[in-house]
Amino acid sequence: MKEYKTVSQIAGPLVFVEKVSGVGYNELVEVTLPNGEKQKGQVLDISEERAVVQIFGSTSGLNISQTSVKFLGETMKLGVSTDMLGRIFTGLGEPRDKSPKPVAEDHIDISGAAINPYSRQEPKDFIQTGVSTIDCMNTLVRGQKLPIFSASGLPHNQLAVQIARQSKVRGKGEKEDFAVIFAAVGITHEEASFFMRDFEKTGALERAVLFLNLADDPSVERIITPRLALTTAEYLAFEKDMHVLVIITDMTNYCEALREIASARQEVPGRRGYPGYMYTDLSTIYERAGRVKGKKGTITQFPILTMPGDDITHPIPDLTGYITEGQIVLSRDLHRKNISPPVDPLPSLSRLMNLGIGKERTREDHRGVADQLYAGYANGRDLRSLSAVVGEESLTEVDRKYLKFADAFEKRFIMQGSNEDRSIEQTLDLGWELLSTLPETELKRVKLEFIERYGKKFRKEHAAPAPAAPAAAKQ
Repeated sequence: MKEYKTVSQIAGPLVFVEKVSGVGYNELVEVTLPNGEKQKGQVLDISEERAVVQIFGSTSGLNISQTSVKFLGETMKLGVSTDMLGRIFTGLGEPRDKSPKPVAEDHIDISGAAINPYSRQEPKDFIQTGVSTIDCMNTLVRGQKLPIFSASGLPHNQLAVQIARQSKVRGKGEKEDFAVIFAAVGITHEEASFFMRDFEKTGALERAVLFLNLADDPSVERIITPRLALTTAEYLAFEKDMHVLVIITDMTNYCEALREIASARQEVPGRRGYPGYMYTDLSTIYERAGRVKGKKGTITQFPILTMPGDDITHPIPDLTGYITEGQIVLSRDLHRKNISPPVDPLPSLSRLMNLGIGKERTREDHRGVADQLYAGYANGRDLRSLSAVVGEESLTEVDRKYLKFADAFEKRFIMQGSNEDRSIEQTLDLGWELLSTLPETELKRVKLEFIERYGKKFRKEHAAPAPAAPAAAKQ
């Protein structure tokens, strides 16, 4: 361990140390303040004779002449064990629930690595979230990374805890171990209380690990929190053969911290002031999800981000969309109608949906029902705009049925209570019930055999009563 008193500059959370040698990237450091207090830090950048250290805490009280920096010769590691399940930690992995720190079974470098493409297995099998718009139309598959694109003021936190509470593996893996790793980045104290209260009240905490980084914590801590969560997930999945769902909210706060640190380092900014390497940095988080050959466990990711200004072309959602396999988009228009969760199926997409549905995993009519619901809702939304111009009376009878279908779809299919956990069978049956209000000739995306098997019973319920026979005919 080498100690230096050659601090040349302090900029925000960064300390610049001159004339260093033998120092490695991501190496841990111990910074001694003039008053004798010690703080942890990490090497962020290294050049020929200069090291840039980011401090895990406040830099107030530091000065150039009386501050010493000791390089510890090791990277940041997290002590992991199955005892972490049911516990709540800070953004740096320290217990927040006032219980003793779990006894570590292993210590793992939090930097991790993306899964080697050669070792990857194709994601497959269905994860049931209990949310109809996700399970039916944008199915989540084990080993997939599927982000939620939200916006300021939308109830993405409520959706996050609902998914964490209700998610379960289905099919062959129904009896296998399932865990949820929940990482909150840059949240308020009120939001932290909401998350802890909900997990404890519903009993979901028993199979979950929570990492909570608060808004008043140092910004550099936001860079570490997702990596702690993923390190825990990798241990549970690939060492303990568990199926792990990782939920990270809010990745926008992570990217803002990335921009803040890049600015302190006086780097040349990229698009909208974010560092040019943000794509690479985000990929080091997202690409840690997946399935590995020879391992029973899987890691599935549900990162959540708020789009600044509701702009889906903003660098954060834009780059996230490139790396991940689809997106779930929350709609402000649906939220204004008091429809919750306000998931808009039209811009949403799950690119791996076909790998998780079908006869063996969900139900044989799943693909057709999803396509038909999408087509019917899209047609109904288009006709709303048309009827606003020409009036509903100018539309055909079939068009008016599509209008009613779109309204019913929003109020019954999209809208569900925060405690309503629908199975995939209930979701598909509800889809058939809504489709039965349309003429059978319009159901062009569903096989006839499925209409006969699943749709007929709902069509009878919506069929008009037969007219009474004339008196003469009765005689």
